[in-house]
Amino acid sequence: MIYVFQNFELDTDKVELRADGVAVAVEPQVFTLLRFLIENRDRMVTKDEIVEEVWNDRIISNAAIASRIKSARRAVGDSGRAQAVIRTVHGLGFSFVADVSTRAAVTLPDAGDAPLQEREQPSQPSIAVLPFNLVGADEAGFAIADGLPHDLITGLSRLHWLFVIARGSSFRFRGEAAGIAEVRNKLKVRYCLTGSVEVFGKQMSVTVELSDTQNGGVVWSEAFRANVSAVHEIRDEIVEAVTSAVEVRVPFNEAKRALLKSPENLDAWSSYHLGLHHMYRFTKADNEIATSWFERAIAMEPEFARPYAGLSFTHFQTAFLRYDPNPQASKLAEHYASLSLERDPLDPFGHFTMGRAQWLKGELENSLPWLERANALNPNYAQAKYSRGWAEALLGESDASRASIDAAMALSPLDPLGYAMLGVNALSHLALAEHAQAAHWAERAANAPGAHALIEMIAAVAQSLDGNSAKAVFWTESAHRRGKHLGKADFLRAFPFRDAQTRARISATLDRLGF
Repeated sequence: MIYVFQNFELDTDKVELRADGVAVAVEPQVFTLLRFLIENRDRMVTKDEIVEEVWNDRIISNAAIASRIKSARRAVGDSGRAQAVIRTVHGLGFSFVADVSTRAAVTLPDAGDAPLQEREQPSQPSIAVLPFNLVGADEAGFAIADGLPHDLITGLSRLHWLFVIARGSSFRFRGEAAGIAEVRNKLKVRYCLTGSVEVFGKQMSVTVELSDTQNGGVVWSEAFRANVSAVHEIRDEIVEAVTSAVEVRVPFNEAKRALLKSPENLDAWSSYHLGLHHMYRFTKADNEIATSWFERAIAMEPEFARPYAGLSFTHFQTAFLRYDPNPQASKLAEHYASLSLERDPLDPFGHFTMGRAQWLKGELENSLPWLERANALNPNYAQAKYSRGWAEALLGESDASRASIDAAMALSPLDPLGYAMLGVNALSHLALAEHAQAAHWAERAANAPGAHALIEMIAAVAQSLDGNSAKAVFWTESAHRRGKHLGKADFLRAFPFRDAQTRARISATLDRLGF
């Protein structure tokens, strides 16, 4: 296992700490201490636990422990004053507080230009981020061309479903001569991220391209322009954009790839991505198909966390849209989210589905810590930001809700839950009785891909309150056709506004519309 934090990699197979791909000399006890702290980063570890792990429970002085902690901090560029990596809990123990991502180790030969060792291609989606090409020698350009790919490797490693090649391997492919086919053959990756940095005067242009190594096709590309003085700001912008694009585009591409396979040739990852493909269509039939694909993935790999989160999502959809009046779906949404988190407590998708499962119990406040954790694990997780905005809108925190939704839409403008993001903006304006704005956002939401009958009911309510009778009738009739089983009680259960006056105003409007 390789643990990645800041610009460091802790390789447990090689018993090696690396900074920017270069080995850092550390004593065996210091390495053991670092590994122990990282592996228990979700909690504080006591001094007694450290003594047991590092010194096999021998009698050790506090000075010896302090000395090893100081050495560990020095090795990772930390200090007792900064405590950005290892934090002291006075009188109790220590916590590893830097953000950590993990990936499996890929063994490479040590010789400079020796051929890369062959390895099997992982079944999950995999990606290599190459150093960017630099056009025009400039200090800021160099910082972007080498620094940005490193930031992207760290950011993409937060996506637990994605296998990310370590910097030490991918940076072997430097320069324009490295072709996609060569990267595919030597690193066995399905995707490759390349880019170029061009500096002209005080301006800088960065182009990023995500390619499918199997067919050489471009999955996504984008160009960014900024002033050279804004080098750090553009780095953050690009990392956010690339991470969000990979989160949406790669699963879509994986589903297309899986559709071309014979059913008997599908592995667990292919089955999972086919489940996603149907899950985001938001129809009862597709939801049932998605459920079957997730169940198939679990049958193949019972410890694969993501299909359990997928099942939580499909059962949430069943309960939320009342595909089945059986209350068991609500319980299953929470049950499968829990099973996902048992298998991978650091996967943001599991925290996201657990947070949404709380909605079905009407416990909006309880959903927020789960959604915050999902965003802490992946700051670019647009769906978790949207879900937080949903809960905030219904709790009456309209300004916070719109800030969350704006962030989600900026991160993922083509998200499959885009219609829901627009719908939440409408709900936040409804809570403030800003009916014209609510009608604007609700109309956009109802016309967006994936919008379901409950979204059309939001549009009907908003248009009615804004005095647009014709549009209110149109969306009412459409909602009746698509969701014959949905009525006022279902709407108020799905959108449990905390404010009594808001709830009463919407309830009266639903009555007038015949729901």
